[in-house]
Amino acid sequence: MTGERDQDPATPFYDAPTGGWGSLKGVLRQATKSRIRLGVLETLRRQNKPGGHMCTSCAWAKPPSPHLAEFCENGAKATIWDLTRDRCGPDFFARHTVTELRNWPDHDLEAAGRLTHPLRYDAASDRYVETTFPEAFAAIGASLRGMDPKATVFYASGRASLEASYLYQLFARLYGHNNLPDSSNMCHETTSVALKRTIGAPVGTVVLEDFDHCDLMLFFGQNTGSNSPRFLHPIQQAKKRGCRIVTFNPIRERGLVEFMNPQNPAEMLTGRATPISDIYLQLRPGGDIAAIAGICKHLFDHSDLDRDFIARHCHGFDAFEAWVRAHPWDDIEAASGLSQGDLAEVAGLFAASKRVIGVYGMGLTQHVHGGDSVGMLVNLLLMGGHIGRPGTGICPVRGHSNVQGQRTVGISEKPELVPLDTLARMFDFDPPRDTGMTTVEAVRGVIDGTVRGFISLGGNFARAIPDLARAEPFWAALDLNVQIATKLNRSHLLVGKGAWLLPCLVRAERDMQKGGPQAVSMEDSLSHIHGSMGRRTPASRHLLSEPAIVAGIAKATLPPNPQVRWDDWIADYARIRDLIAETWPDQFDAFNERLFKAGGFYRGNSARRRDWKTESGKAEFTVPPGLSALGVMPGGDVYTLVTLRSNDQFNTTVYDYHDRLRGLEGDRMIVLISPSEMARAGLSEGQRVALVSAIADGVPRRVEGFTVTPYDLPPGCVAAYYPEANPLVPLDHHDLASKTPAYKGAPVRIEV
Repeated sequence: MTGERDQDPATPFYDAPTGGWGSLKGVLRQATKSRIRLGVLETLRRQNKPGGHMCTSCAWAKPPSPHLAEFCENGAKATIWDLTRDRCGPDFFARHTVTELRNWPDHDLEAAGRLTHPLRYDAASDRYVETTFPEAFAAIGASLRGMDPKATVFYASGRASLEASYLYQLFARLYGHNNLPDSSNMCHETTSVALKRTIGAPVGTVVLEDFDHCDLMLFFGQNTGSNSPRFLHPIQQAKKRGCRIVTFNPIRERGLVEFMNPQNPAEMLTGRATPISDIYLQLRPGGDIAAIAGICKHLFDHSDLDRDFIARHCHGFDAFEAWVRAHPWDDIEAASGLSQGDLAEVAGLFAASKRVIGVYGMGLTQHVHGGDSVGMLVNLLLMGGHIGRPGTGICPVRGHSNVQGQRTVGISEKPELVPLDTLARMFDFDPPRDTGMTTVEAVRGVIDGTVRGFISLGGNFARAIPDLARAEPFWAALDLNVQIATKLNRSHLLVGKGAWLLPCLVRAERDMQKGGPQAVSMEDSLSHIHGSMGRRTPASRHLLSEPAIVAGIAKATLPPNPQVRWDDWIADYARIRDLIAETWPDQFDAFNERLFKAGGFYRGNSARRRDWKTESGKAEFTVPPGLSALGVMPGGDVYTLVTLRSNDQFNTTVYDYHDRLRGLEGDRMIVLISPSEMARAGLSEGQRVALVSAIADGVPRRVEGFTVTPYDLPPGCVAAYYPEANPLVPLDHHDLASKTPAYKGAPVRIEV
């Protein structure tokens, strides 16, 4: 179970450890392409350290005693990408029409360089043309004033700071709506819903110190090596002191196989890597519920439970036990793709461990029954009393660096999650109380015409969504499309009647306001708040910060309110942090005083204290509807599609065409499939095929031009890159509770 693959040697495979020389070469290649100046090295030296800037890539925690280089390969790439010497200004758009640019690949659009000037779309010339921020704010404000607020959507990507996010949600509510979806809707909203239901807190319970004490880590659907490589440092240290690690993932990802620390000279010189997973089980996509059920079934049969904890702290245990016992092993093996012996071995490790942490990523959340998968992992941890003790807990690993923090400070379509009465008192207005739009509902509104205006605070929304090919033509019908961005992307080219492109600072750049240089803040995956101070000279003198752009649009849109002082807040962001502390005093007390605390300050978690804020007042055992997280089971000519990010990619940003950690290079239009499935389907390596959605809802979904590529995958599934495969995921194929798109479990057919 832990050895190397035993398949055809010609199948693509990366046989070196994660990290090591390959990581250094990846950074150097990106640095060369971006033509960075030597000063960027000093920026990297301060990255993720007190007084420096926080990485715009992943949301992993920052230790109080940072390493010499407290950044990973992808974090370095993100900073280098931000600080490129290439520029994308008015002269670029004078040479290229929007229609032409729509045919450019995602990589080439962003590689054009940093946006330098505010721009408006001119339909007569089909080009973006230079404008000024005052002109843009006035025109956007006039358009918003003439629109029904509830027909507008204010989307936020996970990169925006707590300060920008707080102002953005306040602007939306002062304007009159709760349509505040963010990138969490497309990845970990399942976590927020499932954990709130089961343990009463919408985020994970683990802090960084817990990894110093755990005996066992269980990983589900999380690609640490590409998505959060700095996490490999505490994993490696835990492994060296004897912690056992078990991984469940359909794909054998190198980060959880072995790791070589690029900051350890002995490892680099000797080539000695640390094996990570003791057991690595390639289960079927969506098979996590069944796998956990098998572990629980073995524990029930051998009475390996913390019954005192269950009696004092849990509700619904008897119904869950009955559900598990009712499922025979044959059904569990069929749904998980794993054997009873494999699952019994994991159960034995679990029973022998005093402190267990459950770690997961989007392999759990992005399914039709993703919330039930998360609930099953909570069930397993509760059985051993592994929540609310040092060295234990549930640990969802978030993507974007502040995607969790945005929800914390009010970016939410759910009014019940926001202290609206407090906001009403502070700003003397009546906030809207109706539920706003999720990402899925916002896209549906674009398609059916009920959404008339769209503002995007960062991100590449139109490229990240499901059913993107179906939705793309309808963006042109919008009355207003405002994109706040650092680089050009596909969303900026789906222009409506009024389209504006407003360039902003990146986090590493100096943010000068009337009160002097400004710091911003963000929240990591482990609920710690960090200050960030940029020092680089901005790419253009025409750039504004994200808080300043939000405030500029808001001032031009809203009537005067003596309690709402946009100019004062932008002059000194400390005043925004005072507002956040007043709104959430129990989490942000002494916010400004603690802003640059080493390792960040912890905003707390009720479930970590075993204070269960659920309806029953206890932690909830939940019963899933079945053994699979999939909405449609594979079989016959139907496969389960799993979408992937490459090693040279962060979300929709494609830095290059190297997927080193999977042994893949070049073309992103590939479909990965096991050699046995290739033989069964009569396919040959290098053959060009189409993938077609197997959901019969009257909407044709087909993507041509995938190259068949053999890979080590379980039977019944295929894999392809995100966002290229997004058109195959229907808008309504999502987690039933959170509406997170089922990017890890869409049914497709292969057509020659």
